[in-house]
Amino acid sequence: MAGTAGTAARAESRRRVLPFGRGERRPPRWWQELAFILVSYTAYGIIRNHLGKPQPIDCATPSLTEFQDLACGRAHDLLRLERILHIDVEHALNVVAARSEWLGTFANYFYATAHFIVTIGVLVWLYKRHPLQYRSMRTVLYVCNVVALAGYWLYSLAPPRFLTSEGYVDTLKLFHTWGSYESGNLSHASNQYAAMPSMHIGWALWAGLALFWLARRTWVRVLGLAYPVVTLLVIMATANHFILDAVGGAVALLLGFAVQRGLSGEPAVDTGHPAVSRALATPA
Repeated sequence: MAGTAGTAARAESRRRVLPFGRGERRPPRWWQELAFILVSYTAYGIIRNHLGKPQPIDCATPSLTEFQDLACGRAHDLLRLERILHIDVEHALNVVAARSEWLGTFANYFYATAHFIVTIGVLVWLYKRHPLQYRSMRTVLYVCNVVALAGYWLYSLAPPRFLTSEGYVDTLKLFHTWGSYESGNLSHASNQYAAMPSMHIGWALWAGLALFWLARRTWVRVLGLAYPVVTLLVIMATANHFILDAVGGAVALLLGFAVQRGLSGEPAVDTGHPAVSRALATPA
């Protein structure tokens, strides 16, 4: 039996690139991890914003630069594809949000804040309550971001709010809401053409799945499932993304899980693992 177990362990070790398995690893020191996250996100932001031109425009403007014309043309092409597929629901949601000040304001603040608050909160929760899952889930998130950067570089895309000729309204400007880098006074500090894939959806799915897989309390797991759904509605209602941008975000996250599995030889979350099962025995 011991020989069989040893053979299985050696075979598992050969299948993974990283030099440790789930039961062998420890969470990193908190200050090292905090520094790593800050440096990584700063680099992500710099690269993301360097890949595109920050100036927001109206795609109906006759004097577009070559870059803007390309990004706007892609937006029109994407909208035509959605209409062919009968999935162009963004405009209807945008109209509802634009006609209701309380709903539009809620969507604006949700778009500007939940993206960061929930993601950071889930990272801290994983670190404190599920340390055996932390490294693997963090790897998934980081790979997802790298895939997104490739998307912004290869496929700069104007958001729906630039398509005023199609009836889209920038709800942040409409209700003079604070907080988003994507439009309004802060828009000049951010790449306005980093729409495909949507990292609002990539991050929301990541956080939601982490909560659904690892939380013990039913209401927390339900919130985990609800959060990406609400995020999807918000990104379309505010005219910041097409629904196909959301599909791109989901694909980026899927690639993150695939790369993590290839590096470690294990799934990011294995609730059947004895160490994980023990951790799940404590409500979180």
